[in-house]
Amino acid sequence: MEPSRILIVDDNAEIREIIHILLEGEGFDIEEADDGQRALDLTKKLDFDLIILDIMMPGLNGYQTCIEIRKNSNAPILFLSARTKDSDKTLGFSSGGDDYLAKPFSYNELISRAKALIRRYQVYRGKDALSESGISANAPAGSIPAEPLVFHHLKIDEAKEEVTSGQIPLELTDTEYAMLLLLVKHRRQIFSAQHLYESVWNEPYYYGANNTVMVHIRNLRLKIEKDPKNPALIKTIWGKGYRCD
Repeated sequence: MEPSRILIVDDNAEIREIIHILLEGEGFDIEEADDGQRALDLTKKLDFDLIILDIMMPGLNGYQTCIEIRKNSNAPILFLSARTKDSDKTLGFSSGGDDYLAKPFSYNELISRAKALIRRYQVYRGKDALSESGISANAPAGSIPAEPLVFHHLKIDEAKEEVTSGQIPLELTDTEYAMLLLLVKHRRQIFSAQHLYESVWNEPYYYGANNTVMVHIRNLRLKIEKDPKNPALIKTIWGKGYRCD
């Protein structure tokens, strides 16, 4: 099995080198880019399991780069930035990021976040050996792929890790897919922001994670709802959380 490939995007060569050495020591295959345009060029040529992206860069900044990357890649994006305001994090998630880690960072935390994002991506995109046989990565050995879930105009095929609206495939990130699958499988159950975060991100809830969940719900609605301003699929239950009806 080939090692997971990570793209490090930062205009600071020293930071790139530190992260490169750190993650290469964990067995990852590393590529580097010193600006947003170089990162875009690489994502069009190579498949990545994770993109680590700085925000303050000359030319395209991290937010702009993230938006452009999302046009051709659903690989998880981890923002790594000295900008730590809640508004900065919200903007990062709004532009398509999956996680946000502030500089200076703990090496152990970076490795932990990277591995968690890659693991979720491989599970929900079926990049392990089981998916090649048409069986979901989460399925027990010897199991037969379940029938696709039908929810209003959506069809969720767990074997292919694919969501379609009519006959049109929807380009969801792994986080969006995980969130949608959880809500649909437990329709009519109300999930608080904390419950959603801990279930999908698989890590303890923290102050500010509510904004993370809110932004991902909003992005998901833009992709699956016929009228995102008046959502019919994912309802907000004020003061309690979210549910699929």
